[in-house]
Amino acid sequence: MATVKLTEIPQVDEMYMIAGWRQWADAGSVSSTLPRYIIDQTKARKIGTLDADTCYLFQIPGTHDLVRPVIAVDDGLPKSLNKHENEIFYSPQNDGKGIVIFIGDEPHLGAETYANGVLEIARQLKVKRIVGLGGVYAELPYDKERPVSMLFSLPEMRDEFAKYAISMSNYNGGASIGTVIAYAAQQAKMEYVSFYAFAPTYNFGQFSETATGIRIENDFVAWLGVMRRIAYMLGWDFDLTDLEAKADKLISVMDEKVDELEHEAPQLDIRGYLEGLSAEFTENVFLPLDDVWEEELRNLFDDKG
Repeated sequence: MATVKLTEIPQVDEMYMIAGWRQWADAGSVSSTLPRYIIDQTKARKIGTLDADTCYLFQIPGTHDLVRPVIAVDDGLPKSLNKHENEIFYSPQNDGKGIVIFIGDEPHLGAETYANGVLEIARQLKVKRIVGLGGVYAELPYDKERPVSMLFSLPEMRDEFAKYAISMSNYNGGASIGTVIAYAAQQAKMEYVSFYAFAPTYNFGQFSETATGIRIENDFVAWLGVMRRIAYMLGWDFDLTDLEAKADKLISVMDEKVDELEHEAPQLDIRGYLEGLSAEFTENVFLPLDDVWEEELRNLFDDKG
């Protein structure tokens, strides 16, 4: 059983939830670290937890410490135990809206129990829509807008996403906790959306037996693309200035890293490899300007009237 424990229930006109997990589908740390970034940026306060202890294994036979909790012992005395956490935070907005941020650990078992626990949080806080986060690694240019894939729970939601510069997921394979919750939300007739951003990874082993690879652990470019869509979807005035600076810095750092690799291993022709990726890549930039122009035109005609 997964039990919701809330210390307060904020009262707002519209409540939305952003949910992420330390999970399998976490390329670019889109799912595990972006929610924590949102918590820090909005100074969100903790308002509860999801008690889901029955959804985690202590150990797997034949392994040493794959899933065991980590304990710290000092001079014979236990000092700390890192347990699985599923925390609920809240950030009030100025327009009668509220944002709940959920950050948890993907369960080892009892996925449906866990999913129902997440939906129960939404019910108790009267959440209008849950937005889940995930990431997928792929070979793609690091200096381009990241592709974003989407899945959603209710068919009547589809038309809303036509201008989001996304692709609709056609995935068939092992489920992540986000897809399990999407299915549970569909059965419960609740609104759930998942954004899966693609983050760059490069395997240079195909060029040399001694070469390794690169993958971007905290992909701020992916974070920025996801947050632009979430802010637009929720009508949320989230300040993207810091994230835009982090995204620009990441591209500069990657430029420097590629130059370094080119100098160390010119035989790999890494620049040529990346230029080939760029040539084959179609950038799908999210620029929600239509609504802006429509609003300006309405204002123009209103003024003339």
